[in-house]
Amino acid sequence: MNITEIMRLLQFTDSTFPVGTFSFSNGLETAGFENIVTDKETLHAFAKSQAVQAAFTDGIAALAAHRAFLSGDYDKIVEADKTLILCKMNDEARQMLKRMGKKLGELAVRLFDSEIAKKWLEDIKNDQTPGTYPVAQGIAFAAAGISEEDLFSSHQYGVVNMVLSAALRCVRVSHYDTQEILYSMSSEVKDLYDRVKVMGVNEMNAFFPELDILASLHEKGNMRMFMN
Repeated sequence: MNITEIMRLLQFTDSTFPVGTFSFSNGLETAGFENIVTDKETLHAFAKSQAVQAAFTDGIAALAAHRAFLSGDYDKIVEADKTLILCKMNDEARQMLKRMGKKLGELAVRLFDSEIAKKWLEDIKNDQTPGTYPVAQGIAFAAAGISEEDLFSSHQYGVVNMVLSAALRCVRVSHYDTQEILYSMSSEVKDLYDRVKVMGVNEMNAFFPELDILASLHEKGNMRMFMN
C-alpha cells in the first residue's frame, strides 16, 4: 500500500467516519441489560460471535460488491445488496445496515466521480435496492483503490469496534479490557477472510438466534442509549 491508500483506509475505518456507527450497539445493550454479557470474558465471546456472523454475511456481500464495481457489473452489486438483506432476520439489523449504507452512499457520490455510485444511491432513494452498509463499503473501497483484503479487515474492525465501544457504556469493562479483546481478535481476521473469499452471495449463512431474540427485546424494551 502507498501512503494515500493507507490514509484512505484509516479515514473509512475511523470511528468518527460520519455513517452513524456510534448510534448502534449490535445487540449489546440488551445483552448487558439481560446479564448475558457482564464482563471481559462474556464480552469477548459476544464480539467473536458477531465477527463470525458478519464475516459470512456482510463480509461476503462487501467482497462481491468490491469485485463487481471493479468489473463494472452493476447487476451483481444489486444482487449482493438484495441477498444480504434477506440474511437479516430482525428489523433492527436491517434498519442499521440501511441507514448506514445510505449515508455512505451519499458520501461516496461526493468523494468519487463514479456513475456506479450515483446510480446505486439513486436506486436506494427510489426503493429499488436496500442500500446496505457492507455493499456501500465494497463500492467505496473499490472506488478509492483500496484492496479487498483491506476492505475485509476494515469491515471486521468496524463490527468488533462497534460492540466494544458500546460495551464501555453498558458493561463493566475498562478501556484496557476492550483493547485486549480487539488485539486478540485481530489475529483471527486472516482466517475468516481465507474462508469467505471463495464464497458467493448465494452461500451467505448466518445462525445467531440469540442476537435476533435480543433485537426483538430491544425493539420493545426501555433501554435507549442506542438506536433500535
